[in-house]
Amino acid sequence: MRTTFEEQLNNLHLRFSEMGMMASEAIMKSVKAYIDHDKALAKDVIQHDHVINKREMDLEKESFEMIALQQPVTSDLRMIVTVLKASSDLERMGDHAVSIAQETIRVKGETRIPEIEKVIAEMGDMATSIVEDSLEAYLKRDSKMAEEVAHRDIEIDAKSTMINELCIKDMQKTFENVLSGSSYMLVASYLERVGDYATNICEWVVYLNTGHVVELNRKHIAE
Repeated sequence: MRTTFEEQLNNLHLRFSEMGMMASEAIMKSVKAYIDHDKALAKDVIQHDHVINKREMDLEKESFEMIALQQPVTSDLRMIVTVLKASSDLERMGDHAVSIAQETIRVKGETRIPEIEKVIAEMGDMATSIVEDSLEAYLKRDSKMAEEVAHRDIEIDAKSTMINELCIKDMQKTFENVLSGSSYMLVASYLERVGDYATNICEWVVYLNTGHVVELNRKHIAE
């Protein structure tokens, strides 16, 4: 009986890790599509979002069934709760990747501003990196790494502020750039939220190891 439960727990862990890779890839592709003005790649991100959504629902179902049928305790229960909670954060990241992809389609053909797109590309790299590193902290069960990764969210917030300032300045100078500027600010806000959700995952890594619920995100996402 214990062997079966351990197999279920390991499978849950593996499927969550796969979901993390899917979410990270979706974010990377969506930013690339946006910067490269690649409508086909943007559509690919949108069309594959259902896979991330289904994985989140499957993990939720499996988690509740394991809690109800196996009645796990201590570290095993924390592992299940971590997957249950963190998979929800990954699903929301996927939603933001879709939103960025939709912006690619919406503003294709509009005036683009290379200076701002360069900063968005940098912000996209930072967001993808913090997601991947939060998942690595989970795989290693490394609380110290999780805390260090969460602290990097400040850098993503700073990039978002920079983009907003550049956009406002540019829109004030050139009315024709209002649509593009508004889109850049939206995309920056989506990437900022991705960083927040990655920080949430880091919080769950600390919980997994210690049993303590901590708040590493100054703007903690509670929705």
